[in-house]
Amino acid sequence: MNEKRIKKLQESLVQRSVDAILLSNPTSIFYLSGAKIEPFERMWLLLVPAKGESVLFANKLFVFEDTGIETVWHTDSDNAPELLCSYLNGFSVLGVDRDVPAKYLVPILHSYPKMDIEVSNALEDLRIVKDEEELELMRISSKINDEVIVEAFDRLRPGMTEKDLSAIIEDSYVAHGAQCPSFGTIVAFGANAADPHHEPDNTVFTGEGGVLIDMGCTYREYCSDMTRTCFYGRVTEKEKLVYNTVLEATEKAKTIIKPGVRFCDIDAAARNHIAEAGFGEYFTHRLGHCIGLMDHEPEDVGPVNEHPVREGMVFSIEPGIYVPGEVGVRIEDLVIVTKDGYESLNHVPRDLVVKKI
Repeated sequence: MNEKRIKKLQESLVQRSVDAILLSNPTSIFYLSGAKIEPFERMWLLLVPAKGESVLFANKLFVFEDTGIETVWHTDSDNAPELLCSYLNGFSVLGVDRDVPAKYLVPILHSYPKMDIEVSNALEDLRIVKDEEELELMRISSKINDEVIVEAFDRLRPGMTEKDLSAIIEDSYVAHGAQCPSFGTIVAFGANAADPHHEPDNTVFTGEGGVLIDMGCTYREYCSDMTRTCFYGRVTEKEKLVYNTVLEATEKAKTIIKPGVRFCDIDAAARNHIAEAGFGEYFTHRLGHCIGLMDHEPEDVGPVNEHPVREGMVFSIEPGIYVPGEVGVRIEDLVIVTKDGYESLNHVPRDLVVKKI
């Protein structure tokens, strides 16, 4: 149990006039309890009251070390929703996360028709600002990612397929001390890179052209994520222009990062530069996303997000230009918002590189 995090959550509940929050997202429960469970269809819930002790609801099939939180055990023979409802008496306002299944929420509504139930982002607001322990784990995760992507580009040879290189990357993570990939590795050769979410296929590397790799791993549950685009053998003038435009957009966005700046303004710094260069229609996604225990966490660096960034937030800066059938370039780094700017978690060079096999 992380008492400091639970206390912060309880303080937030008091400020929001919420009596308790019911959490069902396994990642959120891990964040507070330290227990990592994939419950599938069985009940795995954490009830955190604004005042008092938390209660963890767990099936006896689950195996985890003592969390220090009172645990209410049940079996497949028990009426789990009824058991849960018996612990909710006395609450007037109950917050729930957006993942609570209807099979638990509906019985609560029937048992407590006068209870005010609201979707609460109290824990999301807490998780989005990382503490120093989390930041250090993310630094290590990104360091591993840096090492593996350098190896991946060095090991690429003519005749390899995108699937081959993706498998090399994912196997390398374990050798470098990571747990596993944090998402499906993207490897795209040539014009395939013009699809932002291209899935590696049997396209063969010829020894020339662009190669885009978007990859990440988890280290002690914390995610990394980065993208680099490299050219082999040759690079055309248009590819140079596209690459340098994306690189400049990356730097323009980073330049304005500091507490209080709005997410949408960071996005605009990159987006406006790409548009002014004549490639606006080919930048087809938001500039970035927050990251931590999950690769994509709530809050994003997008055109409509007017929330200000805060010290301790971690998010990606990943502008891209995707010209169908021709070229795709994306450059992605993770940044930590610091007191007066940012810290980059990635240290692989971003300048245009043309490799020779």
